[in-house]
Amino acid sequence: MEDWKDIKIGYALCGSFCTFRRSIDEMKRLREAGAELYPIMSQNAYSLDTRFGNAADFVREIEELCGKSVIHTIPQAEPIGPKKLLDVLVISPCTGNTLAKLACGVTDTAVALAAKAHLRNARPLVIGVSTNDALAAAAKNIGALMNNKNIYFIPMSQDDPVKKPNSVVAHFDKTAEAIQCALHKTQIQPMIL
Repeated sequence: MEDWKDIKIGYALCGSFCTFRRSIDEMKRLREAGAELYPIMSQNAYSLDTRFGNAADFVREIEELCGKSVIHTIPQAEPIGPKKLLDVLVISPCTGNTLAKLACGVTDTAVALAAKAHLRNARPLVIGVSTNDALAAAAKNIGALMNNKNIYFIPMSQDDPVKKPNSVVAHFDKTAEAIQCALHKTQIQPMIL
């Protein structure tokens, strides 16, 4: 991984709890390479305990890793745009719910508002899809977002084509490469693996 010194990355997590560990591992890689991370979490990601772990433990780990408090409310996310706080914003994992909000311009969560505030500065947004309905109800939202300027995707593929044929998950190990491409206004290829 190249030197990420002086790169300010907003890193948002939504409620695909089963992928938190893989996403946090990528946050660690970016920090080790020198990136400055601004952690953002949806309210569900920030507050719900699940079989994959306790919310407070994830929040504590992320805050220690980033050296910053997690942005998890709309008022906390709003200044991202006016202050031009970030060079790039990553939403990974990005759930079907958040994909729908982004595609329809709904900004009723910290993550959705962070994306809107960031995109107003014509800066790149990188999405790491993680949803059981990517090839069903969420497909139209993914397609709509692929057609938007300044929105890029981490490469993705079906994670269990037999038992969950509509489910797609980002290849988290491609996060840094996807960000590098997005910072140069290009979509990493291939996008579907």
